[in-house]
Amino acid sequence: MPCKTGTRPREAGLLALACVVIWLSGCASAEAAEPEQGRKRVRDLGVVIGHYPPGPLNAITDVEGVKVGHTTLIQGEGALKPGQGPVRTGVTVIVPRDDVWHKKVPAGAFVLNGTGEMTGLAWVAESGFLEYPIALTNTLNVPRVANGVMSWMIKQYPEIGISDDTLTPVVAECDDSRLNDSQGRHVSEQDVMAALDAANSGSVQEGTVGAGTGMVSYGFKGGIGTSSRKLPEKEGGYTVGVLVNANHGRKPELVIGGLPVGKLYEPPPQVSEVLSPGQSEGSIIVIIATDAPLDGRQLARLAKRAALGLARTGSTARHGSGDFMLAFSTANIIPHYPKEPTFPMTHLADTYLNPLFTATVETVEEAVLNALTTATTVIGRDGHRGEAIDLSRLKALVTDSGRN
Repeated sequence: MPCKTGTRPREAGLLALACVVIWLSGCASAEAAEPEQGRKRVRDLGVVIGHYPPGPLNAITDVEGVKVGHTTLIQGEGALKPGQGPVRTGVTVIVPRDDVWHKKVPAGAFVLNGTGEMTGLAWVAESGFLEYPIALTNTLNVPRVANGVMSWMIKQYPEIGISDDTLTPVVAECDDSRLNDSQGRHVSEQDVMAALDAANSGSVQEGTVGAGTGMVSYGFKGGIGTSSRKLPEKEGGYTVGVLVNANHGRKPELVIGGLPVGKLYEPPPQVSEVLSPGQSEGSIIVIIATDAPLDGRQLARLAKRAALGLARTGSTARHGSGDFMLAFSTANIIPHYPKEPTFPMTHLADTYLNPLFTATVETVEEAVLNALTTATTVIGRDGHRGEAIDLSRLKALVTDSGRN
């Protein structure tokens, strides 16, 4: 059994993550993943993205009611034994609101490049709403994670599939097989349910955690990142929050705050280091939450703007990349089974969307960068390393450029 860290998000103002760690047999050595001490968010390095201010936590949980939970799995080291390990993976869940089954949230999605999967998008596109938590994990674990979401939902709503409707969970994947024993499909139903039970509205742990444990982005260790923006009252006072699982891009492409960090950090890779055809080119999942009163069509428009935030970090959505964006709004409630043929919804006019578009672009850009600067170095299967970006070196590049 792998080491399991049921990583509850940190409460505001706490200096460390409040979590329960269960040590089981076969745990990896401390060298498998370096400690978090010394890792910082990109804003703490003097890089300010955009002009709108972040929310109090600078996280997706700044949107009231939104919760995030993680389960992190780390076990073993050394040579890959398919089906056994080493394990460097996990699951991350986003809960839009309490009782989202009965109080659905409007939602929309956009697929920038489809070499990947986010299940359930057909129903989101058809209905214009989301009615269950979102789960993020690795590629081969999608069916087991979907089972976990369904088991958790049935526990909450025992009549699902009997006298109540059935469900098609939203599960999004990125490939972590560079560091993880992907064939082992080590995330269990119980791991998913633990993450959902632990989901919390406080600060969100980032980097090497949950679904981000085995991810690599722009040639560095990637993973979970989050950020938010708070609009001024004259522009509605709305909040936009984003959570990403970053597993995309190549080192020479990386741009941070307009600075070509990937090119300045070190010389471009030699030909032998470039991925050959058939190898994974990575993916990214972007989840956008807002309290602005938008419908499904408008949220799909918001989701499209996430692509511009990715572009600001250097992404070109390569042929082999899976780039999926899902946006939801907590401002309205879509009832499960309306008693009346109509129900009220507040609707923001399209002509007032521009500030939300800008906030989304800024928030996605910062969330991706936070994933890089908070991630820790991970040694995975066959000794493969996901090397964390050197913050001292990054800080020096930023300082030399005069950007802070």
